[in-house]
Amino acid sequence: MNYSLYVNFMFTKTLPSLSFLLQVGVYMGKRDFVDRVDSVDPVDGVILVDPEALQGRKVFVTLSCTFRYGRDDMDVMGIAFRRELYLSTRQVYPPLQDREKGIHTRVQAKLLRKLGNNSYPFFFEFPDNLPCSVALQPAPSDVGKQCAVEFEIKAFSAESQDAKVRKRSTVKLMLRKVQYAPEGEGIAPSVETTRDFVMSDKPLHVKASLDKEVYYHGEPIKVHVSVTNNSSKNIKNIILSVDQIANVVLYSNDSYAKCVDIEDSGDSVSPGATLQKVYTLLPLLANNRERRGIALDGKLKHEDTNLASSSIVKEGVLKEVLGIMVSYRVMVKLIVGGSVGLEVPFKLMHPKPDAGKTQEEEIVFEEFKRSYLKGIIGDDDDEEGNVSGGDDMAPKEK
Repeated sequence: MNYSLYVNFMFTKTLPSLSFLLQVGVYMGKRDFVDRVDSVDPVDGVILVDPEALQGRKVFVTLSCTFRYGRDDMDVMGIAFRRELYLSTRQVYPPLQDREKGIHTRVQAKLLRKLGNNSYPFFFEFPDNLPCSVALQPAPSDVGKQCAVEFEIKAFSAESQDAKVRKRSTVKLMLRKVQYAPEGEGIAPSVETTRDFVMSDKPLHVKASLDKEVYYHGEPIKVHVSVTNNSSKNIKNIILSVDQIANVVLYSNDSYAKCVDIEDSGDSVSPGATLQKVYTLLPLLANNRERRGIALDGKLKHEDTNLASSSIVKEGVLKEVLGIMVSYRVMVKLIVGGSVGLEVPFKLMHPKPDAGKTQEEEIVFEEFKRSYLKGIIGDDDDEEGNVSGGDDMAPKEK
């Protein structure tokens, strides 16, 4: 879906008999930017300024990627539990090049025509070694920000790029870096094993397979299980589950395996018997909302999300800088005087959207005054006093 997002901010500065309000609008065509492994969508948008109110100040825009691994109230002795993975800053006003000579994206060209002469474009390109947006779900009793990889656009005004910026002179807009399922069919995963037992002349043979390598969020997963029990052991039960493995690789290389769906079949296989059966699993966030530590796709304000998508990493990129990496597997356990287990890996992702549906949609802006007041008196101020963009401030689509 193509969004036209509007954010603004106000701050008051008192001079010897002078008080003024400063407005800056941040306009973007979307908040989700796709990582295609070998390339990433550029971040493009437009800043609308009031040159008279700026009174000689400059306007800068920053794109940042931050890995947060603790709440703000856990900061100890001035050491914050977060790490900046990427930071890039552009001066937008006064412009460093003639606006008419620059190369603009389609969204920027539309915005510049609509917003007039006091609008100025900004443009960023992601490096290819940054993680995607992902967060670990906090428990219902947890407060503060969770462990997450976050992307953010920040606009601020100051005398210079390195000057100290007041909290009320900034506006922040959260972005997401996402991946979609790759095109083409991969090899359908299949795993089998043979187990010998003491006091049994013949072995137990088990095979588990899936229909395909990549499943979409909300799509049932059919697991084909074949058991040939030539041993003298009785298989008492077959339990299947979907495990999510989240590797926090940035600071400690911790690994968290969370069961996100389970099927306790109660099926048994007696000695000398066989079993051929298809089981269905459906991993959903709706069934795991109370579970601390479940990895989720990055979340925007007032929007729901889903279980984190599988991470696909470009060859040669150091995994240690990728924050949180996510993978999935189907576990098949046979209870037979202990357990016999199989792990079948697969990918869980979103399908690639049809980009052609939204390319020609016209951008329509809401009334300026309404958005301005919402940014000042609404509920979108964060704990630092910065005004952040929410979907209730987003102009409608036609």
